[in-house]
Amino acid sequence: MRPLRQLAESDRFADVVRVFLALTGIAAWCTLAGPVGLLVPALLGAIACALAETDDAWRGRLRGLLVTLVCFAGAASVVKASIGHPPLFALLLAAGTFVLVMLGAASGRYATIATATLILSVYTMIASDASTAAPGDWRGTAAILAGATWYGLLSLLWSAMAPQRAVRHALAGLFESLAALMEAKAALFEPVHGLDRDALAVEFSRRNLQTVDALAATRAALLDRIGRRQPRGRSAARLAMFFAAQDIHERVSSSHYPYDELATALYHSDLMFRFGRLLRLQASACRERADAIRRVAPLGPMALPRAALDDVREAIAYRRRSDPPGQALDDALSALLTNMEHLLAGIEDEGSLREGTDIALQDSEPDTPAAAFARIRVRLDRRSMHFRHAVRLATGMLAGYGLMLLLHPTHGYWILLTTLFVCQPSYGATQRRTMQRIAGTMAGLFAGWAMLRLLPGGDWRLPVLVATGVAFFAFRLRRYALATAVITIFVLLCFDLAGAGYDAIGPRLLDTLLGAFVATVVIRFVLPDWRVRRLEDIAADTLHAYARYLEAIASQYASGKVDDLAYRIARRDAHATQAAVAGNVAELLGEPGHSRERGEHALRLLAALQAGLSHLSTLGAHRQALAVDDANAVERLAHRVANGFAALAEHVRNGTTAPLLGTPDLVVDASMQATGPVEAVRLVDRQCLLLVRVHDRIAGLPPI
Repeated sequence: MRPLRQLAESDRFADVVRVFLALTGIAAWCTLAGPVGLLVPALLGAIACALAETDDAWRGRLRGLLVTLVCFAGAASVVKASIGHPPLFALLLAAGTFVLVMLGAASGRYATIATATLILSVYTMIASDASTAAPGDWRGTAAILAGATWYGLLSLLWSAMAPQRAVRHALAGLFESLAALMEAKAALFEPVHGLDRDALAVEFSRRNLQTVDALAATRAALLDRIGRRQPRGRSAARLAMFFAAQDIHERVSSSHYPYDELATALYHSDLMFRFGRLLRLQASACRERADAIRRVAPLGPMALPRAALDDVREAIAYRRRSDPPGQALDDALSALLTNMEHLLAGIEDEGSLREGTDIALQDSEPDTPAAAFARIRVRLDRRSMHFRHAVRLATGMLAGYGLMLLLHPTHGYWILLTTLFVCQPSYGATQRRTMQRIAGTMAGLFAGWAMLRLLPGGDWRLPVLVATGVAFFAFRLRRYALATAVITIFVLLCFDLAGAGYDAIGPRLLDTLLGAFVATVVIRFVLPDWRVRRLEDIAADTLHAYARYLEAIASQYASGKVDDLAYRIARRDAHATQAAVAGNVAELLGEPGHSRERGEHALRLLAALQAGLSHLSTLGAHRQALAVDDANAVERLAHRVANGFAALAEHVRNGTTAPLLGTPDLVVDASMQATGPVEAVRLVDRQCLLLVRVHDRIAGLPPI
């Protein structure tokens, strides 16, 4: 029973069930009511609408459905009206592709609808292949729109009946990503000499990118359900858990002492091993929290992490008695232990909003059409990656159509569909998708041929059609090759219903190879990203975000720890820009247009930026109110370091050599004796010195 429960609680289960109901309803209606010839276009319309779906509440989903249907109707009508006129169709195909991709620059929701509209346009072409209707017969187009409407209504009803399901799954996914981040952090506590901790930091940065994405998805889901209303009940509890997850993220990201130095100082102690084990146990507890959120169940007791925390506490006390560490190391161990205690408390938090909590969430969606078009206008630049992808995809679709006219003008639209699916915004993603698409298509064609050979004709095709359509949605996000195989079987059976099943096998394989070839050529030669990729620009934005984050942290050493909207925005911007660098470096390393030296430079820069974010997170995790004199000294110190990062950003952007920041005046030195919590002041001093070290490390990287 447990596997069945896990299946029912998975984030993909609801999507798969909706697709199953939609496709089954279409198959039953067309079989019983008689318009069997409209089965294929109706099924394709439902699949296209499912691809356009977003995890909105029912009101947002209704607006999205109306926009989707308008886009679908316009695209299908244009395709139907122009498909018999190749010159006009070629012009509209390229222009429409460019416009739709650029519309996706407005927001993620618009991008999803625009991509699905492009897919539906090609489905309309494929439906014209599988149909025997006359050129002027618009029933196929109407069937596509009817199928899309039917799925949209099912989705709308489902959303109204389960309004919080998307929030639960987003929040559960967030805690799972935090667990993976904790495991990556635990690897840094290996008490081994000569360990490549820069490589571990890069891996941590990659996991942090996934966590930043999960935070954004959860924030969007909560904002859509709560809006500007005062949350109550479970909505308030889930919002509180989201805030707790943000605090956990900040604490996991922190670094209290350089790990190489920590490993050297504690080499003959088991403290680092105990800290690593504690983090791994907390990661397991975080996964338990995710499971409890998904099942809407209370969190069980956490005996193992608490026992491990007590062990760490006793081990630190024993070391202090037997081999007293230096002041800096002792402060770091105390702060690290406090951080671990708060981490576990955050995981155990069942979700309760404190009095006076700032519950505002920043909405990243454009609130007016003018704001949406303003975003698009900013991206209409040759250096914009979005613009370059729009040009590449439009060129690829036009080239694919030209190949289709040259080889087999009546049954070659699979070239366009392959190009559309394979041509991704980045070179590495396109290469991976190409291999998966080819492998999946070959497997699907072989399986489809075997089915047609062993089971000629009969009603068995309808349930298999439904099953393959459902399987496509079950696998498309995580196992794309398998998803391609089942959708290939789906298309073969669609052609078989029209009496051309065997005839479609050879052309489908050729079309897939041609479409993949077109996508590979355009990503390689049409405005390739590495010709304009400026890692330095993104790194400079990150350094500016670090400066703002440090200023926001320093101000709270005067007022006390408050996770208000301004602070959360500064923290999120720092993590988001660093995640952008991590994603950019990953893409750069997969491209053919960079030198080995540039790749090494990018990895060193990423490791240094990750170290800087870790020290900033430490300051943020230990915010507390200090005495007035100490708070003023902290602000002066932080302001100088922040100004150093801002100046360094411009040097990095311009490719010039930056001066070293040097040792700043420290708080304890400035006031001789701190008047507030001495450990807190020394922690600020230590982390600012480490930030200066990061500054000088980046400044010392040779510009490329």
